[in-house]
Amino acid sequence: MNTSERILEGVKTALTEDKEVKVNIAVEEKAQDVKEASALTGSGLNIGGRTYFDDAFAALRYANPFRIGARQVKSTNTSAAQFVAKTGNAANSTNPWTYAIVPDSGSPNIATSFWQLPTRVVTAQLPVRNAVLSDINNLDETIVQDLVLELSQLEAASMALNNDQAGTTTTSTGGLDGLRGLNTYLINATTAQYGTSGTAITNGIHTIVYESISASAPTYDDLVNTLNKLPPQYWYRPNTAWHMHPGLIALLRQMKATGGQPLLLEVGDGDGGAVTHIFGIPVIPNPYLAAPAVNGLMGVLADWDEFLTIADAEEITIKKYEQTQPGTTTIFAEKRLASTVRNPFAGVYMIGA
Repeated sequence: MNTSERILEGVKTALTEDKEVKVNIAVEEKAQDVKEASALTGSGLNIGGRTYFDDAFAALRYANPFRIGARQVKSTNTSAAQFVAKTGNAANSTNPWTYAIVPDSGSPNIATSFWQLPTRVVTAQLPVRNAVLSDINNLDETIVQDLVLELSQLEAASMALNNDQAGTTTTSTGGLDGLRGLNTYLINATTAQYGTSGTAITNGIHTIVYESISASAPTYDDLVNTLNKLPPQYWYRPNTAWHMHPGLIALLRQMKATGGQPLLLEVGDGDGGAVTHIFGIPVIPNPYLAAPAVNGLMGVLADWDEFLTIADAEEITIKKYEQTQPGTTTIFAEKRLASTVRNPFAGVYMIGA
């Protein structure tokens, strides 16, 4: 039974039995089981333990562009998720070919950076006419798709522009109750670095390299400079892509050469309307990023599998509520997740200027 079928069965059970239902969204045993270093120090949650990599919530991937390439993991703890990154070198950089292993010597440097984020709750509700519920087996996956679409839109907006260090809890992207969005992180024109390690909400706020892009008339050199700031080992990996607000893509399509010919052309394309790849790297329209504006996060070039990690809790909670309006029932669903930049060196921000 796939994820959508599990959710659909949960909806039916909630409606027919009038009780709260928890739907396990874990996929079959396709997950890759990775053991963390048992020597990790600190008071972090679930030190050591296991991290599971799988494609849970694959149905969200097209409505939430960040899920197209980001690393998605299954969090077995529904209250918090801990993230670990190796920051040292596993090999002896002086002579890695012949050096002898010296246990507990501190060489090579196997230092790690770790941080912990609380999982955030995102909710959606779907009103359904009671007439539809008269035959519960007529419920089909369109209801699930509507429900998943709402959840994916909410989480995408929070992943893009929320700042979990500021804002009120009534902010549309979540504010203090939302995800650690890309707007949370510090920026620097030349140097990326990991944030501090620890379990506090202020830990793990990394620094991301950025390039200033004209918010009204971006240039070809703006794109060249952005790519050059991404370390070359990430240029052409399978999940490397430009995420751009559609407004920025429109401005790029308008760039003209001296003779009026569009600058960004694909083979056989006469009007410059494609812009599906730039320098051979796919372009993914992402409406959840900022529209072109000064200081706006208009785009991100990244190896998304390295750059961003999304941790989903295993279960969706589904419950039925009778409405005061006659003839209507509301299906309520919630899910828990966390998201974080895992490798700040694997991405470059495009900031409006």
